[in-house]
Amino acid sequence: MVNTSARLLRLLSLLSTRRSWTCADLSVQLEVAERTVRRDIARLRELGYGIESEMGPWGGYHLGPGTSIPPLILDEEEALAVAVGLRTAAFSGVSGSDQAALSALLKLRQVLPARIADRLGELDAAFTHTARPEDSQISPALLLDLATACRRGESTRLTYRDRAGTTSTRRVDPYRLIYTGRRWYLLAYDLTRQDWRTFRTDRIIDATATGQATALPDPPDPAQMVSTGVALRPYPVRVTIRLAVPADEARRLVPLTVGVHQPDGDDATIIDIGGPDADGLARYLLSLGRPLQILHPEEVRQAFLARTRQLLEDNQ
Repeated sequence: MVNTSARLLRLLSLLSTRRSWTCADLSVQLEVAERTVRRDIARLRELGYGIESEMGPWGGYHLGPGTSIPPLILDEEEALAVAVGLRTAAFSGVSGSDQAALSALLKLRQVLPARIADRLGELDAAFTHTARPEDSQISPALLLDLATACRRGESTRLTYRDRAGTTSTRRVDPYRLIYTGRRWYLLAYDLTRQDWRTFRTDRIIDATATGQATALPDPPDPAQMVSTGVALRPYPVRVTIRLAVPADEARRLVPLTVGVHQPDGDDATIIDIGGPDADGLARYLLSLGRPLQILHPEEVRQAFLARTRQLLEDNQ
């Protein structure tokens, strides 16, 4: 006779294959007494499975919505389909669910039988992600290796190519992966420089876990760190504005890759934006089409006023 755990899994599998099962039918399939079936149904309900029953000679048991999210039982094809769906969501940033999809994909891949994991690996090699012309691609396997290092808290040795094309070896303590809607970034503590750094994952050539546990000193806010590095650090001129819209709308108007946001009450947002020069920033601010106040610097305010006056003169 099979043990209780195996019998419960078999019972769940049976319940998922038909709309309804009588207690007698289940007892025949499981080769146990009807009393054992009823006891097993009660155990599954305690685990959060919503197993409903109907009284009477034609009644039976069927799966309904649970009170929590219990373990799922998937066959090989279903598991592969779910993994492919999660991979697609993670790499497209659908509905902002990229981080959750990547985490779920990581959990699923850890428990997949080798033959299914191999099939998923074959799909990774066959599929090509359509990136922008200026963007490099990152392999799904490398991204999952980085996610694993973040989740396990394991120091990692990176082979990294910077923006100038120089390749170096960096030993880091990974913390989080952040998706900006355009690229994935790794936030990690750089053990050589003794400081927090963000790394573009498409510039990571190789990532090798060292087996040593991470020791992260006061981790910063991941989204804020990446936004600051992408939106401000590369540019010589910065402007701080007060945009008269709530934070959610401000993020739609000025993406996190363009500005660093800070709510200012319920109806306004303070945003820092970087640009190549004052006039370029003035043009961008005019394109927002929303009431705003330039807090500093003065050179951007004057460039903004000059463009506004010119616009008025052109339309008189």
